[in-house]
Amino acid sequence: MKTHTIEIQKFKVASNNTHGQMMFKVDALVTPKAPVEGIEPSTIITLSEANARVLMALLKKQLLEFDSKKARSRF
Repeated sequence: MKTHTIEIQKFKVASNNTHGQMMFKVDALVTPKAPVEGIEPSTIITLSEANARVLMALLKKQLLEFDSKKARSRF
């Protein structure tokens, strides 16, 4: 497995596709991460508080779009 450090610089746009996935267009700095012996390898994503707040707002908006496309129960 290849591991990386991903630093989100800016969120540009978010959208949903027909397969139930959210897609985010971002500016990011991606650098390979050397594995550390004895620690499970994983990729790390870092972002500022401001970008975390933007991500939260985008997630809420995209989830509302998913919910609006689902059939409403009639019970």
